[in-house]
Amino acid sequence: MLHSLIRGLENIVDIPDTDAHCDIPCKIYDPSSSQIAALSVARIMDIIKETSESDKSDVEIQNTIARCVVRKEEEAEKVKHEVRIIWGDYCKAPQKEAFPEIDDLVHGIMLKGSACKQGVSKKDAEDLVDMVNRFAEIFWATKDIKTKRQTCPYPPSLETVYPVL
Repeated sequence: MLHSLIRGLENIVDIPDTDAHCDIPCKIYDPSSSQIAALSVARIMDIIKETSESDKSDVEIQNTIARCVVRKEEEAEKVKHEVRIIWGDYCKAPQKEAFPEIDDLVHGIMLKGSACKQGVSKKDAEDLVDMVNRFAEIFWATKDIKTKRQTCPYPPSLETVYPVL
């Protein structure tokens, strides 16, 4: 119905046709938001462990863990979303030919992100960070930008890939 209404308006007002192929303007993709989200998942898992081992009251522990679980789920989903967008919109034949592992890597990130949502395994979180780091390395390499690995300057203090700009 909406489509018919718009087509009817076109008969009254000249509406120019437009074409778009990306969700966002071309060439501004950046994997950093997925990296920060993956680091957040790892840090939140640390907080859950620290809280469960604390001597706080049961209510305080339950409150903190409940809040952490919600945030952990949101951050793990953000990782998946951000990687999916870059992979789906940016990674075309030239990138896939240069880095044939990209499809399997993205699939692995989706699975590991789900595992992090489902559980509290620090190993899963560290693996997710490692996989997202590899994704970032590939992304920057497709743009001929070198990267470096460095420990992030905040908890969880894991190695992170940064572009050398």
